[in-house]
Amino acid sequence: MIGFPLLIIPFAIYNMIAFLTPFDWNAKLYSFRLPSGLVFEPTASDAFILFSLLMLMFEVIKSTKHGKSLIEHFLALLLVCGAAAEFAMVNPAQLMNQQNVPQQMGNSTFALFVVICVVDLFVGFSAGLRRARRKVVVEEAPVVVAPAPTPVVVRTEPARVEPAPRVEPSPFTPTSEPVVKADPVQKIGS
Repeated sequence: MIGFPLLIIPFAIYNMIAFLTPFDWNAKLYSFRLPSGLVFEPTASDAFILFSLLMLMFEVIKSTKHGKSLIEHFLALLLVCGAAAEFAMVNPAQLMNQQNVPQQMGNSTFALFVVICVVDLFVGFSAGLRRARRKVVVEEAPVVVAPAPTPVVVRTEPARVEPAPRVEPSPFTPTSEPVVKADPVQKIGS
């Protein structure tokens, strides 16, 4: 998803006000009494900084949740460079040929806006690096695991042993028996 830096919105609003109207950023918007007894009178520049900080908050949430594309990083860098150059070099009173225009660009309000843009740039870079670091997977050498040998099942049946055929000696075949028959009364070898 390609988006754009949300801080472009306050940048565009500030430039429209600075170049189209002779607006005083120190004008008090309203005033009310605090419980302490003091009177709080925020100015237009306070409201602009508050709006810019809200946009920064949404930008940080967007970059940490979804990440930023390379185009968004580049646009954030262009925004920082453009806002810093405008802060240092542009004078709307001279551009519009008006003499009694309050100082629009080289004031503390716009300087704080440039700082907010720089913070957005570095938050985007650090969130992108953090997301990239989580995606890095260190691959180890593949370990080859031999499959476990399957047990060989040999079904053996008991060997059938056939009894040997019984051969009866024939009465006609001489037997060579080393047995000597002797009577118990007769002595052998006198």
